[in-house]
Amino acid sequence: MPNDPFANIRKHLKTLKLTRMLNALDAELAAAEKQHLSTAAVLERLLEIEAVSLIERRMERRIRESKLPERKLLADFDFKFQTGIDRSQIMDLATLGFVERKQWLILAGSSGTGKSHIAKSLLLLACQHLYRCRYVSASDMLRNLLSGLADDSLDEKLKAYVRPQLLLIDEIGFDRLEQESSRNASLFFKVIEGRYCKNSTILTTNIDFKALGEYLGDPVITAAMVDRMVHHTVIIDIDGPSYRMHESTKLNRPPRKINPQTVPK
Repeated sequence: MPNDPFANIRKHLKTLKLTRMLNALDAELAAAEKQHLSTAAVLERLLEIEAVSLIERRMERRIRESKLPERKLLADFDFKFQTGIDRSQIMDLATLGFVERKQWLILAGSSGTGKSHIAKSLLLLACQHLYRCRYVSASDMLRNLLSGLADDSLDEKLKAYVRPQLLLIDEIGFDRLEQESSRNASLFFKVIEGRYCKNSTILTTNIDFKALGEYLGDPVITAAMVDRMVHHTVIIDIDGPSYRMHESTKLNRPPRKINPQTVPK
């Protein structure tokens, strides 16, 4: 662009890798001239474009790092169907105050009642607010920690579950792997103890806490673990129908029979 008065500015933006500002510069300068905007207003707008882009990239990085398998939204949750859940309580949790307070959240209930949907939605929100988050199913976590015993990398593997500001341990009790070794209780306890009063944790389970010792193989260690899990914790026990069964019933409903007398000839 010959005699470009902004050539040096473009060069500096390119050097600083402020590509969003660089790409928006011409349009913003044209708008400023048309609307008679001040230099400060133009600069603020350009900085806003770059800042918003930076925040969006950070959000996306937090989501990737969390290993969240799917992006569930609270807006997609059918509170009218699942009347066993207090919508106002969930919306209050969505402010993420419990994460700031390092509180824990336990979502318990039968399969299909929406525990994982709510938990994943809250984890996604936390990622979008730039908290360091991690998702893992209980069986995958134990499998990973057990491999750490085999190759002497347990301490390093534990850090992945202890350090995040919000950890979601999903599907406790869904996989028989949890019952295969008494070491599972000890490994699970290491995660719980490492996070206790330090960082926020969400747990989902389909079993009663009284049965947790049987699932993890050591009732004594499990009792100490449950004591920490329920302290300073919001516990939501969802007593309601399965949404998956509801959807299946709708899809497999037999076709309505047509009365031949009502069919036009």
